[in-house]
Amino acid sequence: MTEADLLPILYVPDTRLRAKAKPVQPADPRIPALAEKMLATMYKAPGIGLAAPQVGELLRLVVVDIRPGDKPEPIVMVNPEIIGASKELATREEGCLSLPNQFAEVTRPAVVKVRWTDLSGARQEREADGLLSACFQHELDHLDGVLFVDHLSALRRNMILRKLAKELKGQQRE
Repeated sequence: MTEADLLPILYVPDTRLRAKAKPVQPADPRIPALAEKMLATMYKAPGIGLAAPQVGELLRLVVVDIRPGDKPEPIVMVNPEIIGASKELATREEGCLSLPNQFAEVTRPAVVKVRWTDLSGARQEREADGLLSACFQHELDHLDGVLFVDHLSALRRNMILRKLAKELKGQQRE
């Protein structure tokens, strides 16, 4: 992958980040190449997850790699869905490539079970906890136009969005 293969990441307030993504159709020939470019973009950013709407593609496609053991273990999820969640909650700091340099404590179910189709067309299911659980939930939220700041109080959300707008405006002047 070259720099030219990387995809531009959308930033808030781009309206595409608030749109509901459409299901990927079986055997859509664009998906393997898009997933590869999304992974390259995510690694370069650097990040641990990226949803297709974040690169302007309103498709239900997510890539994740929390790099357990510091080696790449990418997961490509086509039409993912959460099929189970624990009542127990966990709070961890989250950030987002579409809200650069903004972080906040977010409370979500501690454990989730996710189902998706992989690039070969096989159905996959995985139960996740810890960082992987939070990452799955964060990225799947993007497919429904939900951002991590939507899980915060209005006051905290507005503080983060104002700070981001100020930083992005400052970058445009440079």
